[in-house]
Amino acid sequence: MSTGSCSFKDRCVSILCCKFCKQVLSSRGMKAVLLADTEIDLFSTDIPPTNTVDLIGRCYFTEICECKLKDIACLKCGNIVGYHVIVPCCSCLLSCNNGHFWMFHSQAVYGINRLDSTGVNFLLWGNLPEIEESADEDGSDISVEECIR
Repeated sequence: MSTGSCSFKDRCVSILCCKFCKQVLSSRGMKAVLLADTEIDLFSTDIPPTNTVDLIGRCYFTEICECKLKDIACLKCGNIVGYHVIVPCCSCLLSCNNGHFWMFHSQAVYGINRLDSTGVNFLLWGNLPEIEESADEDGSDISVEECIR
């Protein structure tokens, strides 16, 4: 992963929820933009969401770069909520990136800023453990009410 002079440590961590069924998809989301087209807003995460999404369909490539992609769908409602970068292209790897390869469409998910352990301040990426327990990633410590708000 090449982040060059980029810094993502001051970005807020988001809880990502499916807009269709309110299912928590990830507790490690970040607002992002598509490297190949910075006009497109997305959310991303660095750890594969477990028990919330699955890969569907065939792999495909974009017209803008050579990344190999595959769609992901919410396991609760079945709607496509984003895609996984199966194989990133050299151009994208050399660009300013955050190493996140699980991408979520802003039309299909929404994010709720996650709070730190004090419950008062927003949790920032610079304060997020690299590896969180799997119970946290699958959303089991996050109530459905947080997604309904």
